[in-house]
Amino acid sequence: MTGLFDGVLNHGPLGPLTDDTAWLQALLDAEAALAFALAEAGEATGDQAATIAAACDADRYDPEALGRAAEGGGNPVIPLVEQLTAHVNEADPEAARHVHRGATSQDVMDTAAMLVVRRAGRVLHAELDALTTDLRALADQQRTAPMPGRTLLQQALPTTFGAVAAGWACGLSGAADRLDDVLTHHLAAQLGGAVGTLASLHPRGPAVAAAFAARLDLPEPDLPWHTERGRVAEVAAALGRVSGATGTVAQDIVLLAQTEVGELTEDGGSGAGGSSTMPHKRNPIAAVSALAAARQAPGLVATLFAAQIQEHQRAAGSWHAEWLPLTDLLRRTGSAVSWLRVSVQRLRVHPDRMRANLDLTAGLALSERVTTDLAPELGRMEAHRRVTAACRAAVDEGRDPAEAMAEHLRGLRTRDQIRALLDPAAYLGAAPVFTDRVTGRTGRTDRTENEEGTHER
Repeated sequence: MTGLFDGVLNHGPLGPLTDDTAWLQALLDAEAALAFALAEAGEATGDQAATIAAACDADRYDPEALGRAAEGGGNPVIPLVEQLTAHVNEADPEAARHVHRGATSQDVMDTAAMLVVRRAGRVLHAELDALTTDLRALADQQRTAPMPGRTLLQQALPTTFGAVAAGWACGLSGAADRLDDVLTHHLAAQLGGAVGTLASLHPRGPAVAAAFAARLDLPEPDLPWHTERGRVAEVAAALGRVSGATGTVAQDIVLLAQTEVGELTEDGGSGAGGSSTMPHKRNPIAAVSALAAARQAPGLVATLFAAQIQEHQRAAGSWHAEWLPLTDLLRRTGSAVSWLRVSVQRLRVHPDRMRANLDLTAGLALSERVTTDLAPELGRMEAHRRVTAACRAAVDEGRDPAEAMAEHLRGLRTRDQIRALLDPAAYLGAAPVFTDRVTGRTGRTDRTENEEGTHER
């Protein structure tokens, strides 16, 4: 990713937590933790460990230079260890003997990856919590505001915007819970040495590994996981789920903000959502940016899933293939969530337009309700047949559906009764109840339908 696109695709707080400096500091944190673990196990002194840790400051190293030097050994840890050793040697040659002792490059890279994921993931989880809080508030505010439900992009039965927003919140909350579970239970330190036996530290290898994990506050695995990449896959899946839930909301906002629909708009003030050629446009640019970031997640998740297949005790290429996709997945997911927060904060809801769109079908979308009302008298199949015939006549002849139904149902229902049955605001089912389950509305005085259906957010 270059800076040219960072304003859109590297938006929000996760950028600095996943950049070269963040990765470099995580690598150095792993090296410092190893030094202290060696000291705890009696393999080095505390002073030597402290000397090594003092050199583990990312500001002392050049990520670009390390990247160029990585060509020789195939990963940036090798040149980093060389430079770290040189810095420590200047202060204490004996301490320099313990730099990176017992570890392999993959141990440091994998442990750093877990640190980057945890640090960025916790911030991402906080962003999700704030976003779902905003959506629950929006859902509660609009709990009985009727709007068209849409299936296959066509109007179906009515729902409420409160239920829609509650559905958004529910999807994001579930994704946040899964992310939290992964961050809490599926990360782990990595220390196995060349082939996962820690032979060079025998017999203190297990003690060093335990102290290493404890120092980093990462779980200690039962054994090294060099080619068992389930942890990375779990992270990828959790981030993919967050991106999917985020993208779903963003796409709905984009669709509902179309000129022809106009049920939502993003009000970002001057300079937000404009066009380079069409001054009249009010693009929902925050939702568009969230969607752009979220749509990149599936490919990145697939790459990380494919990289699970690794050979023997250390992989040739598959491990290396994880580094950038994992970083990019964190960034794209963080950008999507951050942009969606902006979009939700900018949203203006237009209940009047929602009602106008409901009226586009002149009640045809509510024909199911007439069928249900007649079923006890006629039986469901006969009621369906008569209502369907009336709807077809209304469409074919360009007639008012209530008039056509009154004619086909003469003696069963009056025109006024049919018009009442075709009122979308009276056929919302359990939408408010379902919304309340998400928002936690209890013991509060309900606002009137008129208040929630006429005020803009």
